[in-house]
Amino acid sequence: MSERKSEPRLPPRWFVRLFWFAHRRVYRLTGGRIGLWRPKGTRWGAARLTTVGRKTGLERSVIIGYVDDGPNVVTMAMNGWGAPEPAWWLNLQANPDARLDTKDGHRLVTGRAAEGEERERLWSRWRELDKGLDAYAARRPKETAVVVLEPRS
Repeated sequence: MSERKSEPRLPPRWFVRLFWFAHRRVYRLTGGRIGLWRPKGTRWGAARLTTVGRKTGLERSVIIGYVDDGPNVVTMAMNGWGAPEPAWWLNLQANPDARLDTKDGHRLVTGRAAEGEERERLWSRWRELDKGLDAYAARRPKETAVVVLEPRS
């Protein structure tokens, strides 16, 4: 008898979208007092990333999960583990300069994809926070980019 490996369960796509919509709404309604938090122990933090739209040239903001890596902030370009690339990641690829708002204030950053050993190290760090990470990522048709947001001068 072969053992079936169970895939981690994801909430329905509509629920994921509704959750992030509500999170952004709470952030806006409270003037940013609620909705952002620092990473702590085995928990990632939440920050607001503002990019420039690649098609419109207008500012676009999104709440992202992140971990600190020295002076850098690291996140993953996943869209609720859905197939499409998140718009903020496409925007960063077109224009890597962005603004990051954290619980500690804001900073100007430049985004890039981690590669090679750096990507492996950072992926392992995320794996410590989310044991189902590899199974979730396997649901996507493309490799999930690990995005490094470096401080700009």
